[in-house]
Amino acid sequence: MPARRELGTVISVDELTPGMFSMWIGTGCGDSSLPGQFVALYSHDRSRILPRPFGICDTEPGKLRLVFRVAGAGTEEFSRYRPGEPVEILGPLGNGFPALSDRALLIGGGSGLPPVYNLMKHYAGEKTAVLGYRDSAMFLREDFAAAGRTVVATEDGSFGVRGNVLDAIRSENLADGAGVIFACGPTPMLRAVKAFAREQGIPCYLSLEERMACGIGACLACVTKSTEKDAHSNVNNKRVCKDGPVFEAGEVEL
Repeated sequence: MPARRELGTVISVDELTPGMFSMWIGTGCGDSSLPGQFVALYSHDRSRILPRPFGICDTEPGKLRLVFRVAGAGTEEFSRYRPGEPVEILGPLGNGFPALSDRALLIGGGSGLPPVYNLMKHYAGEKTAVLGYRDSAMFLREDFAAAGRTVVATEDGSFGVRGNVLDAIRSENLADGAGVIFACGPTPMLRAVKAFAREQGIPCYLSLEERMACGIGACLACVTKSTEKDAHSNVNNKRVCKDGPVFEAGEVEL
């Protein structure tokens, strides 16, 4: 579905855990979007010219859900929106996860959890979600559990497996029989997942988190190093917003 820019309407804004918010927006921008794609929201403050990108967490006909952490002035503004408030939105943007049907491990950590939940809810094949949190302040865990088998790792051991997502995968032998791995989260996590997938011989797709500016690939602010030359720039770069954010793990250097 081509990207569209329109004026949506806020349906609800709820705080899930301290500083983490869920927003439903009435808009057609999510209709026919793919898990892994994102949208961009424009601030009411026109001194903030560029929009803020958000991975799509969930969609229903005529509306979509975003889950985000307050990290600056823009996200703080969005967290204060109220039902009925207009919001300018552009999307869907980027490329999503491929439509495979193998037995999959869906791995998410931090702000990478929302797009993984979107994939979890819509994935056609057998799936297990592996979620990484710092502590017991967990968001979306119950949503994941309602959508399928879910294993949790916390760094402090307050819930689930003590450690990170790979500790959980190894302790539960989750890689046995897995046909594909999908992951989204902080770069150190993605780097470790990529190495693990290569070690296990499992195809792997990563959704990268980069600071995006324009969201359409024009400004080159979100480039990441690639293994092959990019046709757009003729250097070893990929534009995360335009060429991604989902890449086959072998395409990018982390």
